[in-house]
This record gives sequence, C-alpha cells and structure tokens, in this order.
Amino acid sequence: MTQFKSRWKSGLCALLVLALSACSNPEGKSQSLFETAQFEEQQHNFKHAGQLYKEILEDFPESSIAPKARERLEAIEKNLLPQ
Repeated sequence: MTQFKSRWKSGLCALLVLALSACSNPEGKSQSLFETAQFEEQQHNFKHAGQLYKEILEDFPESSIAPKARERLEAIEKNLLPQ
C-alpha cells in the first residue's frame, strides 16, 4: 500500500508539473486550449469551442496552432449562421 501511495504522489506531481509548464509556455497553452476546443466540438458545444478558438487567436496569434484555430472557428461560424 505504501508503494502505491508513493507512485500515486509521484504521478500527481508529474501531472502538476506538466500542467504548470503548459501554462507558462505559450505554445503549450495554445495547444491545450485547442485540444479543449476540439473536445467541446465533439460534445456539440460549438459556442464554447468558438470562444476557445477566439481566445487562441487573440492571445496566441503567432502560435503554430493559430491557423488551425482560425479554420475551425470559421467552420463553426459558417455552420451556426442561419442560412
């Protein structure tokens, strides 16, 4: 049981370090936002996905993921506008 607790704490610490490094790394943060937006799209929560894509474009316009975010945002806006 002690070994399990030790592994669990190590895993939790590693996860925390990764989360914090993604927040301090603009490329990691934009990637994290993009992945969350993709998840929101899969859940058919297009409004929130669009907000996340906009956040990427506003906060990280030079990131490598920005062109993909722009593409997805345009697709969402096109599909949500009344025909």
